[in-house]
Amino acid sequence: MVMSLASLLPARFRRDRPVIPVVRLSGVIGSAAGFRGGLSLAGIEQALAKAFGLRRAPAVAIIVNSPGGAAVQSHLIFKRIRALAEMKGRKVIVAVEDVAASGGYMIAAAGDEIIVDGSSIVGSIGVVSSGFGFQRLLERIGIERRVHTAGKSKAMLDPFRPEREEDVARLKTLQEDVHADFIALVKRRRPSLTDDPDLFSGAFWSGARAVELGLADRVGDIGALLRERYGENVRLLSIPTERKPWWRRIGLFSGESLTVGLVDRAVSAIEERIMWNRFGL
Repeated sequence: MVMSLASLLPARFRRDRPVIPVVRLSGVIGSAAGFRGGLSLAGIEQALAKAFGLRRAPAVAIIVNSPGGAAVQSHLIFKRIRALAEMKGRKVIVAVEDVAASGGYMIAAAGDEIIVDGSSIVGSIGVVSSGFGFQRLLERIGIERRVHTAGKSKAMLDPFRPEREEDVARLKTLQEDVHADFIALVKRRRPSLTDDPDLFSGAFWSGARAVELGLADRVGDIGALLRERYGENVRLLSIPTERKPWWRRIGLFSGESLTVGLVDRAVSAIEERIMWNRFGL
């Protein structure tokens, strides 16, 4: 049997076999939770650059599985994906796994095409701020909270002081500004949206319903779609995102004590679990 020289080359150098780079973006956005790093632009920028820099790749596939998180990091990741797509002339295909909600959906909206599973959870286009109030606990155990500021709003929403109406009003204004930007981004990226009154209410839907609402394009499987689009010979090339060594993820050798690092990450892990649980995951 005679083999051609081309068949001996790595797939990414062969013209007869299309290669699609795949970047997986999974986790809470803007959080270093537990022993897993949360999603941030700094953590995934190298992987995105490598994926979009792959010569002759007709598209970049991005797999999203995120319940959301920090608004700014979500927007930064969205903008970086779109900037690279336009700079390199690449089509972006996003596949949603379990969930693309809130900031996770903002990232998904960077796709020229969004594929979902019928049971994926999609949407939650809104803004939320949450916390606790401990002032009564302090009174009960006889502790006096002392806060001194220069600027009347510097200690706004301090969890150890009574909540003030003017602080809540200021927070609501901030949320409305961020929400308006989110809505404008989704409308710009998804021109086929329906006029469902709950679309921007923070509600979320199944993947199948998301397609009906115009939040996604089709129910399907990323592998099957890429074979349909680019041929049975297509090769999916996984591009790993950056992961810190385990000792960095628990705070060892990072300028903080091991105990503080473990406690901080334990709290973050609980917060992350709450975010996933909100969607039944």
